Amino acid sequence: MSAPGVRRDSINVGSFGGRDYRLGSIVGRETEPTYEEVKEQQGRRPSLADVKANSRRKSVSNREVTGASQITLKQSIFPICLVTILFFMWGFAYGLLDVLNAHFQETLGVTKAQGAGLSGAYFGAYFIGPLTYSGWIVRRYGYRVTFITGLCIFGVGCLMFWPSGVKRSFGGFVGSMFIVGSGLSTLETSANPFIATCGPPKYSELRLNISQSFQAIGSVAAPLLAARVFFANIGSKDLSTVQWTYLGCAIFVFLLAVVFYFTPLPEITDSDMADGEEMGADWDTGYADKPLYKQYTLFWGVAAQFCYVGSQVAVANFFINYVEEAIPGTTKARGSNLLAMAQGLFAIGRFVAAFLMKFVRPRLVLWLFMTMIVIFISMAMALRGNGGLASLSLVLFFESCIFPTIFTLSLRGLGRHTKRGASFLVASVCGGAIFPPIMGVVADKRTTHIALAVSLAGFIVSWSFPLYLNLFKAKELDGYLKSKVGIVQSDASSTEEGTYTDAGGKSEKPHAEELEVQPTR
Repeated sequence: MSAPGVRRDSINVGSFGGRDYRLGSIVGRETEPTYEEVKEQQGRRPSLADVKANSRRKSVSNREVTGASQITLKQSIFPICLVTILFFMWGFAYGLLDVLNAHFQETLGVTKAQGAGLSGAYFGAYFIGPLTYSGWIVRRYGYRVTFITGLCIFGVGCLMFWPSGVKRSFGGFVGSMFIVGSGLSTLETSANPFIATCGPPKYSELRLNISQSFQAIGSVAAPLLAARVFFANIGSKDLSTVQWTYLGCAIFVFLLAVVFYFTPLPEITDSDMADGEEMGADWDTGYADKPLYKQYTLFWGVAAQFCYVGSQVAVANFFINYVEEAIPGTTKARGSNLLAMAQGLFAIGRFVAAFLMKFVRPRLVLWLFMTMIVIFISMAMALRGNGGLASLSLVLFFESCIFPTIFTLSLRGLGRHTKRGASFLVASVCGGAIFPPIMGVVADKRTTHIALAVSLAGFIVSWSFPLYLNLFKAKELDGYLKSKVGIVQSDASSTEEGTYTDAGGKSEKPHAEELEVQPTR
């Protein structure tokens, strides 16, 4: 028999300072609500006024139903805009990563395979953080604390670039990049699920694609800056520009951490997600509470995300090398500008995909874009000159919506497992640590054109996920597009008269099925 108050799904791993530490709390089970805990609170579901009051609390229990699953479109705009700043920031950091790879090959004399070690460090941190400390923090203390923690870790990593530059140590830069990746993985562990769940479930894919569009804008700005700073003096071995760039980033993120400390944010708990899924079940979403190990769509999504991110990062890492090979005589600076143009197509693709999702089901958009990626990367392998460059650039255009759409579709139906599922999806980003070194070895031994086969293989695996969704999960996913949760909300001043207010402020008589999901006070 277990001791009173101890969950049987955790394992005692030791004691320190008179306190027991259990494995379940680390991997997430102890911080998740049980189905019974969620059902018990549904009879006293908080009002939207309570949600606003909770947004000023520094942390909220993950087992508490705060009512945040009912946040309207209007109420979600400010917190989403604030968190979107984070997307631009790590898009900028990711864009610098691709250029630093080529820059260190020139200034420090490292090989392509060694240069890919930067990606290995950056994305390797994604495997560790979400499954351990950052995943635990977001479940134990909530989104606000996780945002602040991630920003502080990111800032420390940026500061470490200064001594690495002084010593001209490639190993030091790799270690600094690992710390930067740790901070960004912590931010992603919280920001992606926050955007996906902050507001009506109907617009989940649309919200995350729009927010991630600003990540793409950051990825465009970084190579443009690098072309004018890092490669300004051809043949220069100076690393001071790298040091000053990351010092500026450190100052910015520390100031941003202060902003997040004082800004009210809604805390959407796993209990809220389960509550929201229960309310939306009337629209044929097929929701049923299941243990995490039976969430098969999630695990297929994790595998697809792993292969997609690895392939995407490999293409971006070796884009400049590909251009130099496809168009002989291309300089690093021109290659950086061409990468910025390709990243510009990536950013445009995000907005195009978000626009399409207003009219076309997200699962179909995902399948279409994934199919086009496979076609154009195959063409890039076969073509040289401007034809090859155009084909590879179009690969980046169609990559645009893949990550956020896989992420949101994989979270559908997780309920009380949402934060842990999000941690697995963010951890799958570690594919970016696996594919580039393999591609670097092939490129060193053969050519960059042939090395693209590594990414092609990963994209084909990822393509199987939207195929599965469209063949076997279409009805359930389309049910979320009909959901009225967060769109039709009860209004305290009109409940007694039998009227309700939608997200746009229009009052109307509720339909019978809408009455079933109105929050009780």
